[in-house]
Amino acid sequence: MPAKNMLFHIGIFLSLFLLNPIPSQSAVSSIDLGSEWFKVAVVNLKPGQPPISIAINEMSKRKTPSLVAFHSGSRLIGEEASGIVARYPNKVYSHLRDLISKPFSHVSKTLESLYLTYDISPEESRNVAVFKTENGNFTAEELVAMLFKYALGLAEAHTRGTPVKDAVVTVPPYMGVAERKGLLVAAELAGINVLALVNEHSGAALQYGIDKDFSNGSRHVIFYDMGAGSTYAALVYFSAYNTKEFGKTVSANQFQVKDVRWNAELGGEHMELRLVEHFADEFNKQVGNGVDIRKSPKAMAKLKKQVKRTKEILSANTAAPISVESIYDDRDFRSSITREKFEELCADLWEKALVPLKEVLTHSGLKIEDIYAVELIGGATRVPKLQAKLQEFLGRKELDRHLDSDEAIALGASLHAANISDGIKLNRKLGMIDGSPYGYVIEVDGADLPKDESTKQLTIPRMKKLPSKMFRSIVHKKDFEVSLAYESDDFLPPGTTSRTFAQYAVSGLTDASEKYASRNLSAPVKANLHFSLSRSGIFSLDRADAVIEITEWVEVPVKNLTVDNSTSASANTSTESGPSTTEESDEKLNPDIVNSNTSDSGANDSSTISPVTEKKLKKRTFRVPLKIDEKTAGPGAPLSKESFSEAKSKLEALDEKDEERRRTAELKNSLEGYIYDTRDKLESGDFVTISTSQERQSFIQKLDEVQEWLYTDGEDASAKQFQEHLDKLKAIGDPIFFRHKELTARPAASDHARKYLNEVQQIVRGWETNKSWLPKGKIDEVLNESEKVKNWLNQKEAEQKNTPGSDKPAFTSEEVYVKVFDLQDKVNKVNKIPKPKPKVEKPLKNETENSKEKADTTKSSSEEGPSQKEETASEAEKPSADEKSDHDEL
Repeated sequence: MPAKNMLFHIGIFLSLFLLNPIPSQSAVSSIDLGSEWFKVAVVNLKPGQPPISIAINEMSKRKTPSLVAFHSGSRLIGEEASGIVARYPNKVYSHLRDLISKPFSHVSKTLESLYLTYDISPEESRNVAVFKTENGNFTAEELVAMLFKYALGLAEAHTRGTPVKDAVVTVPPYMGVAERKGLLVAAELAGINVLALVNEHSGAALQYGIDKDFSNGSRHVIFYDMGAGSTYAALVYFSAYNTKEFGKTVSANQFQVKDVRWNAELGGEHMELRLVEHFADEFNKQVGNGVDIRKSPKAMAKLKKQVKRTKEILSANTAAPISVESIYDDRDFRSSITREKFEELCADLWEKALVPLKEVLTHSGLKIEDIYAVELIGGATRVPKLQAKLQEFLGRKELDRHLDSDEAIALGASLHAANISDGIKLNRKLGMIDGSPYGYVIEVDGADLPKDESTKQLTIPRMKKLPSKMFRSIVHKKDFEVSLAYESDDFLPPGTTSRTFAQYAVSGLTDASEKYASRNLSAPVKANLHFSLSRSGIFSLDRADAVIEITEWVEVPVKNLTVDNSTSASANTSTESGPSTTEESDEKLNPDIVNSNTSDSGANDSSTISPVTEKKLKKRTFRVPLKIDEKTAGPGAPLSKESFSEAKSKLEALDEKDEERRRTAELKNSLEGYIYDTRDKLESGDFVTISTSQERQSFIQKLDEVQEWLYTDGEDASAKQFQEHLDKLKAIGDPIFFRHKELTARPAASDHARKYLNEVQQIVRGWETNKSWLPKGKIDEVLNESEKVKNWLNQKEAEQKNTPGSDKPAFTSEEVYVKVFDLQDKVNKVNKIPKPKPKVEKPLKNETENSKEKADTTKSSSEEGPSQKEETASEAEKPSADEKSDHDEL
């Protein structure tokens, strides 16, 4: 029983140890990139910090505008860019996530609908939009990379120095393959290792289920998300299953995404546009004379900024004012609107907002009563009219709002990042089974290939589990092409003009078929195509190989030959260079016995007999790797190595310029602060005693000169110039400030030294009483050193009394502490000398007794000797147990 109890306690200890997270110096993050805002969540197990939290920006805000701006030669991101959007709307770039890897025509149409008049042009190779800025031309991927790099900086600042390179990035469910690839390219340009792209609804489901127990009952939950630019409803099934953990059966939670439906062109921003149109018409009517405010980008930017605030006020009040100063031609605009009028302007949007929810229920076959909860996320779900319409449709008095509508997705995605990362493991786990929002079709095209079901197949149905791998075989012997396409025109990413999103040329099959054409083919040549649906929801062709089966007669050793008439031989099979082969079971059709050496001498001498073989028919399979070249054209085409390197270099140059700008601003602030602080200090009474009037006046004059330069020629100075001026001022001020510091530091050091010198005397007296073994020479050394320090201190204090306060001090506080530390070191060394161990002397015996004992010992040995020898001999004659056993066996 005690042993069993001990094992039981050891098992509990190991379980607790393995379940608890081990402190780690690594960290992972999640980036929830939206069309208007982005949030960054960090998982960091560093002691003293919360394990999962939202990173704040330089304005101490938990979400950051998804904006990039270029103004006066500088790049501005986030809050800085937001500060100039009303004055320079054409220099602030927004909605970048929704423009990535989109056709130029779609980008142009989208920007026009949002009254954004950027200078854009189509890129020749991929037909994507290129944004022309004063700092150069950039694609949407490059601009998103700037946001990612900024988000990475927020994460690393939040972890206080812990590097963060691994991240999960959230995507809306309607984002297609080309757009997802574009996000990965942007992350790579930013130096982020993306562990996975995770659908937004899966991030919300993780945050919802991580602290719940579903062992007592499963549930269906719908996550309804209306953000700034889109709306979706996702049906998620939460349940529990039994699994083994440390040899015990435990219950584990999981969820599976059953379906998701969306409207990619309906969000809170579309409600705001209705208000913008309403107030634009009102202003035009007030001014008259054919004025149209819509033709002024700056006026529309100001109006949109105020409309956003008005909509937020209407969510809590029945009416809201709007006021825009100098909106157009130095005219101010003031008006107001009621909530009722706002709801009337958006009348058609309320019904559209219910469509994704209705579609999810219809296609799942579930009724409203079967839904445990409808969780609302996204900023636009705060609109009262939308909530009322949802309550009416669901027949519920209260809506479910258990999640933070702004941060739930980012926090849930960070949990996913921790679960799939190598460096961090958390106690709380929730199994996730996500599905592909799109169905995918493969189509094979080539010479002599029919256009039927054999060459066009639905490979990935909607909601297929992520990740997945599959392969398809086609019977063909010539090179061919493979196209990947979306399943239906009803489910296409926004702006997509063609169902086909990837094309590949597969080569090498013709050469392989010709190479083996002269062999005896047992089956038609075929090609195996291997596809993957990644964790990020990207469907691609990974590899291809030709499969060639031939049947040949080969000579093999005759079976069941004895040692006397045959020797072992290996099969005489040919080896092909390059492809792998597989031999299958053979069929014995013509067993002709062959002996290659028939001489009599060879028959009589078994050592010279050649192998006896027979012919057998064997089937062999050759697998030849085929070459795959991606031929995708348009926005989904991959970046060439040259284009990627060029983009990387552009971003690195901007990063260096930003770092120089940041350093310049810091040094300018340091110089300005030094001037003001120093002037204030010099005017205080303490500095009169440690500096001359001439010295202070000269220093103040120098401060005034630098200050004048700072606000004139120094406005556009470089970091080097600011540093040089700061160093020159410090060269004058540091000696003065040092003398001022020593006014209090030196007396404090002297008091500390004298106090310790008194302690040394007490320590020595204690040694004489309690540690008498200490060498007197060592004690004398301590006393002598103590006396030297005392004399040195007395001498220096006397010199200091005769030294003017504006001169260099006779001694410093640092010198005093060095003397004391040296003395303390000597005291500690003497104090650690151990007490010597007492010597133990062994008693000496009488020589007579020793002689007697020796004689007795000799006599005893002579008497016992023969019997021991006999006994040894008799034992040697006995067989050992092993020898007896061997004898019995023989």
